[in-house]
Amino acid sequence: MTTTVPAVTKPLSFPVVKALGQEPAFDVGDQVRISVRFPIGHYRVPFYVRGKHGVIRMVLKPAAVNNEDEAYGRNAGIKSYYYRVSILLADLWPGYAGPPQDRLDIEVFETWLERM
Repeated sequence: MTTTVPAVTKPLSFPVVKALGQEPAFDVGDQVRISVRFPIGHYRVPFYVRGKHGVIRMVLKPAAVNNEDEAYGRNAGIKSYYYRVSILLADLWPGYAGPPQDRLDIEVFETWLERM
């Protein structure tokens, strides 16, 4: 018995839903501070980067739901952006002995970022 698989005639595409109809709040090169919060429950920002300053290296598209809200079924279809934030290692760990330009890049959701 032979099974025939239908050919896909066009690539799949998914609509890009912008954050509340808006562009990202931050641009590449923007200076930001990661919020200092201690939420109870599910959160995705490590303690060691909270309160640190960084630079936006990339805006990750398309917009996405907030994973912290989604964990509790509160995404309601509202989407915003993740950003790749670059932080100097010397700012993260006092006494860091490596090259001064060494950095950590971490992805942070828009609601955790504050404009400098």
